[in-house]
Amino acid sequence: MASRTTTMAPEAPQAPLIRSSVEAAHALIQPHIHRTPVLTNTTLTTLASTPQTGDALKGTQWEGQEPAKPKAKLFFKCENFQRIGAFKVRGAFHAVMRLIEQEGIEEVRRKGVVTHSSGNHAQALALAARSFSIPAHIVMPTISTPSKIAGTQAQNATVHFSGSTSQEREAVVADVIQKTGATLVPPYDHLNIILGQGTMALEIQTEVAKLLAEGESLDAVIAPCGGGGMLSGIAVALHGTGIKVFGAEPSFQGGDDARRGVEAGERITSVKTLTIADGLRTPLGDHTWKIVSDKAYVSGLYAVTEKNIKDAMKLVLERMKCFVEPSAVVGLATILYNEDFRNMMEREAGEKGWNIGVVFSGGNTTIEAITKIFAEVPEEKAERHEGVVGADGKRVAENVAG
Repeated sequence: MASRTTTMAPEAPQAPLIRSSVEAAHALIQPHIHRTPVLTNTTLTTLASTPQTGDALKGTQWEGQEPAKPKAKLFFKCENFQRIGAFKVRGAFHAVMRLIEQEGIEEVRRKGVVTHSSGNHAQALALAARSFSIPAHIVMPTISTPSKIAGTQAQNATVHFSGSTSQEREAVVADVIQKTGATLVPPYDHLNIILGQGTMALEIQTEVAKLLAEGESLDAVIAPCGGGGMLSGIAVALHGTGIKVFGAEPSFQGGDDARRGVEAGERITSVKTLTIADGLRTPLGDHTWKIVSDKAYVSGLYAVTEKNIKDAMKLVLERMKCFVEPSAVVGLATILYNEDFRNMMEREAGEKGWNIGVVFSGGNTTIEAITKIFAEVPEEKAERHEGVVGADGKRVAENVAG
């Protein structure tokens, strides 16, 4: 993967991971991205500020405890309305445009770019490359969802199929690089990707300020965490502002690798989960680990169940009329259902409460996929497209940092 490949996108003249670098990234990519809206919703803000019932806590680790009584006002950053339907275009455009600055447009067009992704980064890099007439090679596992394969091909990218393991993906990437000289642009573990993703934090801060009464300000931001590129970028952008940053993950089959790794003091390098939050099935990379594991940048990491994710997604679809993918709502699910987070918020925010920015990371799913997610079947039998079918007929997955 990225760390083993020599023809990787250069990490610029080491643009430091500081807010001013995020501001520079924002100025560069603004013509190519949507400034997505920040929305509010009275129902969800009320739910966030209402204690859970004792019945709701039955069967959880908080059963028998007195429910937390936090106060919060929620502000939703809707990256599901972003180009290609997800935040990933921010990092992709920034990485490609910095590569052009360093090598020149003709050289980049001659070599092209390559990445490995089964999801939103594939479409994002394909779009960024097409915008500058750069050939794009996207390595996708054969088990990728058909809609995401079609979305990538629609951007005129050349899709190369591979097996689902890291070794199989690496082999195809290496073959593409050998034949074309293409430069690898990783999905998240790259400084220019991190800085690009962090640009949304600047917009959140500005837009929320317009919605608040004089004297009020944004207190915290919570964002989904998979590979950690977005969470790291947000943390860098908001470092030193006094705004706390939190990460949210799925707990299913160990999908909360960042939380567990930080707790253990060591990065978890491989994740095997088939959570419905398919965009969060990857572990932290080297760069993102350093930021996410630093309490000065990320104040805490929290995990939610598949049921929590589905319940939050249902609320967003029905109450906000926003079309979101499961990965997008783990932050909201944490605010509504994770009692550790809610107790912390009650303790730290007090009677005043917090103004919280909640990132909806994307909306790349389909009606068919949503129908299957909400089908009345046991959690472990809910249909999942991704994964390798083993000898026992069950699907398994291996996800490594990229």
